[in-house]
Amino acid sequence: MAQFKDKVCGLSKAKLKELLFTLIDECNALNSENCMLKDVCAELKKDIKELEHENKILKSEKFEFDMKNLVLHEDLDKIKGTLSLKEDAFVADLTKLENESLELKQKVESLLVENNKLLEKLKQVESDLPAKQALELFIRSASLAEHSS
Repeated sequence: MAQFKDKVCGLSKAKLKELLFTLIDECNALNSENCMLKDVCAELKKDIKELEHENKILKSEKFEFDMKNLVLHEDLDKIKGTLSLKEDAFVADLTKLENESLELKQKVESLLVENNKLLEKLKQVESDLPAKQALELFIRSASLAEHSS
């Protein structure tokens, strides 16, 4: 500060006046710039508040989406569980039906064999029938002949 006083003391009144006006102009310029910066800061604060509000809304929406997503995952897990149970039941039923089908196929084959045997017996009986009828007729004739004599 002492050096500043020494420099100022050696200056003329006109030079001091000139420096004073330059200083005043600089102060006014700095004051104007300060006012502009205050306005910019006020705008930035306003923008920050708006962004914070939007951020709060987005966080709320994200929370809602996360909750819906969680519910959907739980539903999906339940559906997967149900599907797995139904698939297991289907496999069990299919196996049971395949076994029943195999048993029925074997029964049908057995019945076909038995049917063929019965058809063979029927053919044999049908082929033996005329001879049997002739024999019975002969026996009756003979029996009538004996009773008549």
